[in-house]
Amino acid sequence: MSTYRIAPSILSADFARLGEEVRHVVAAGADIIHFDVMDNHYVPNLTIGPLVCEAIRPHVQVPIDVHLMVKPVDRIIPDFAKAGANIISFHPEASEHIDRTLQLIRDHGCKAGLVFNPATPLHSLEHVMDKLDLILIMSVNPGFGGQSFIPEALKKIAKVREMIDASGREIMLEVDGGIKAENIAAVARAGADTFVAGSAIFGKPDYKAVIDAMRSQLAAV
Repeated sequence: MSTYRIAPSILSADFARLGEEVRHVVAAGADIIHFDVMDNHYVPNLTIGPLVCEAIRPHVQVPIDVHLMVKPVDRIIPDFAKAGANIISFHPEASEHIDRTLQLIRDHGCKAGLVFNPATPLHSLEHVMDKLDLILIMSVNPGFGGQSFIPEALKKIAKVREMIDASGREIMLEVDGGIKAENIAAVARAGADTFVAGSAIFGKPDYKAVIDAMRSQLAAV
């Protein structure tokens, strides 16, 4: 794998100075800003919406990767596209018609992704690979930051890597949950190329030192 991407999750950032936070983390080497949207319905937490996405958009040039943990999901997609999202992903359980939702995202000019929780089977991938730009594997149960990586996720990551390679398509394989310098190499060896990290980066005083340590581990894969 020649290209690895680090995607800090602003869920763990200081929301009192969010513009400054995203600028600093990009200056420290972030490739993508990961934007966690929770509705206190699909997941037991309530976070941020399109207005916050619109507010941080002028502060960074890198892609904003919006992970929708909301149900139903279709209503909010156009709002995030208008707010400046570049990638929008959602959970199969949150859509009545997965193919239609993926097409909705693409129709609004964004890249489209599907997200799989630790216990969610992958069977829906078999029917929509042609509409996917990203597959996100959750290595924790969604809802809260700071959780520990679930090792069983490595098997699912490897399976998805096989499916992507067999498809012949350029699809990002992202992993979110408990990612840190100590385990990022193992996740990369399983097949991931994009790594979401929240508290591992924003919870530390030196963002660049953490991202550099992650890239050092990835360079050895």
